[in-house]
Amino acid sequence: MSIIGEYLRVTAAELERAIRDPDWALELVEELRDAQEETEPAPAEARHFSTYKAWDLLRFLLERDGFPVNVVHGEHSFAEDSDWGYGPPRYLRPDRVRLAAEALRATSYPQLIAGVDPSELTRAEVYPLGWTEPGSLEWAHPWYDDLTQFFEAAAKADEAMLLWLD
Repeated sequence: MSIIGEYLRVTAAELERAIRDPDWALELVEELRDAQEETEPAPAEARHFSTYKAWDLLRFLLERDGFPVNVVHGEHSFAEDSDWGYGPPRYLRPDRVRLAAEALRATSYPQLIAGVDPSELTRAEVYPLGWTEPGSLEWAHPWYDDLTQFFEAAAKADEAMLLWLD
């Protein structure tokens, strides 16, 4: 079974309702995820997005770079008694989404991997293991670019973000 990073763009009103009613939020997630499976929108037009198994590599690289926002795990938890796969969901408020979008846009993927030795990933047990393969650091590049577009669209719409591992 794989662990994948999941995101949902929500309005400020939807965020407040999600915090008050986590069951409603999970229903919203499932409804939007199912609807998108049929249309497969581009990251800038999507409400749901996944970094698949690249989430932990992105977390490692962004933390190593001193990124100002936790765009992998979120910054505030809610639904403490709920398990959306691997623990409860978390969220980012619109101001943090804007800051994250600016920082993602200003940081290229080649900048993130510059000077990274794949053995660092192995020592840190970054999921999903196997960092000794040639080109392994490049593997997450497309997800980083798509995540940047997803956050930029959310920031432009003044939206918040729900985040969880599934």
